[in-house]
Amino acid sequence: VQLQASGGGLVQAGGSLRLSCAASGNIFGINVMAWYRQVPGKERELVANIDSGGSTNYAESVKGRFTISRDSAKNAVYLQMDSLKPEDTAVYYCNADLIVTQLPRLSQIHWGQGTQVTVSS
Repeated sequence: VQLQASGGGLVQAGGSLRLSCAASGNIFGINVMAWYRQVPGKERELVANIDSGGSTNYAESVKGRFTISRDSAKNAVYLQMDSLKPEDTAVYYCNADLIVTQLPRLSQIHWGQGTQVTVSS
């Protein structure tokens, strides 16, 4: 199983970016997909997650500015980031709690490679 993230970059404060992440491999199903972020010297923190029913959860710092969505047919998750602030600068990682096809179809946690988001003031 692999998670491939894309869409990071450099943007001015107030701008927008859209992150994408697609899971591939022997996937039977995906429960929760999420985005985390990490800055040097700090722990990785949850930005937002979305379950298989479409219920979402956001960090307080991004509520009203970020929107997480998923395309279950494509095993993909997206993060629309609007009104970006310099404090949003971080490496963003996608994450999936998924079930593999191999019996006994265990639940596994997988991470993408990370994509840098830099917001200039």
